[in-house]
Amino acid sequence: MKKHYLLLMLLVINLAVLAQERQPFDKALSEKIKNNEYFHFVKAKALEVMKIGFNAGDGYREVWIRDYNTFIELAAQVYEKEVLKENLLVFLRMQGEDGDIIDGFTPVKKVGEVEYDFIYSPLEPRYAGHKNTVETDQESSLVQSIYKYVQLTNDPTILDEMIGNKTVGERLVWSMEFLMNKRFNRQYGLITGATTADWGDVQPEHGWGVDIDENTHPAIDIYDNAMFIIALNNLMEMLPATKQKWQPIKNNIAQNSRKHLWDKNRQKFIPHIYLKSSPFPAGFDEDEIYYFGGTAIAIEAGLLSKEEVKISLDEMIKRVKQAGAASIGLTLYPPYPAGYFVNKIMNPEYSYQNGGDWTWFGGRMIQQLIKYGFVKEAYEQVLPMVKRVKDNNGFYEWYSIDNKPRGSGTFRGEAGVLYTAIVMFENLK
Repeated sequence: MKKHYLLLMLLVINLAVLAQERQPFDKALSEKIKNNEYFHFVKAKALEVMKIGFNAGDGYREVWIRDYNTFIELAAQVYEKEVLKENLLVFLRMQGEDGDIIDGFTPVKKVGEVEYDFIYSPLEPRYAGHKNTVETDQESSLVQSIYKYVQLTNDPTILDEMIGNKTVGERLVWSMEFLMNKRFNRQYGLITGATTADWGDVQPEHGWGVDIDENTHPAIDIYDNAMFIIALNNLMEMLPATKQKWQPIKNNIAQNSRKHLWDKNRQKFIPHIYLKSSPFPAGFDEDEIYYFGGTAIAIEAGLLSKEEVKISLDEMIKRVKQAGAASIGLTLYPPYPAGYFVNKIMNPEYSYQNGGDWTWFGGRMIQQLIKYGFVKEAYEQVLPMVKRVKDNNGFYEWYSIDNKPRGSGTFRGEAGVLYTAIVMFENLK
């Protein structure tokens, strides 16, 4: 009995020692978060930028659903829920005849200022819509946005609102059916799109590169499928009656993503599965490229274990150092060689979606690191992101390899993901 008592006392003492060893670190990190000058600046600046409007940034006229999905939490701090809801309903009023969702909308009077093949709907005469068809994230982004709206406002009645002859809930289901009817490949059991750089919406082929046409090389990537998985999880939570249909589909997409896209040996996602042929020259080893953004979204979709999340983070940090970049917002590494994309914005290397540094996705990786318990690592990796906001006095769309700001200077996607990440840090106990 005495022996057991002594063992118990030793265990208590050891646990107390371990707790004392951890406490200074935890307390120190908590103090750093509380007193971080960049955090305070970024939050205030984000709120300021959000008050100006809902368009993606000063380089864009349109309200984009893929952007709105990442700053709706920020917008909820500035606007009444009716304003948030109205923007979401515009996308549904402009829903296509197949159930597809547009990328963005702009006032009809500003149509001449933007180069698009515009889409119109009698249900929404105020706006003209557009869609970059090479990507497959618009439908998923809208479902995720409405899910966030419901969570933020505690207003599930939006799902019962009538738009034309369908409720919002029915239209969300319809948008998911569009993906299964028009973008689903039965051979691999995964969602398809055009060949793009990671999460990007520019294909390598001719011209602007945002529309699927006869020159497109159809492919499968992790970003589109991870976004679909997240959307299906959100849909089933909002509309439990849909679970019987969509749960098996979601499970199969997740299993097939791991089966066909996860490279066990390299512990990374492959860039593409080509359904016909690759648009790139023979002999080019695309599998050497690491997709940062798609990996972050795959983590959000629950496709990686905690151990694999850490392996992914370590690989990102390693490749950021190899590139000489500033943050894990790096789109991909190594970049596609110059000339592989016709659109000049993708050339030279480390430009735009071809190796540019985008906090818009890096911030989402920070959020996932916090969720998975890698708080210290998340704090270390977010510092260069928040520092450059203050250094440049704004939220820029992307950054060059030497950390110079590029693109829109009021990019709300960056503001949104950083604002949410900082709030997550501050809410840690």
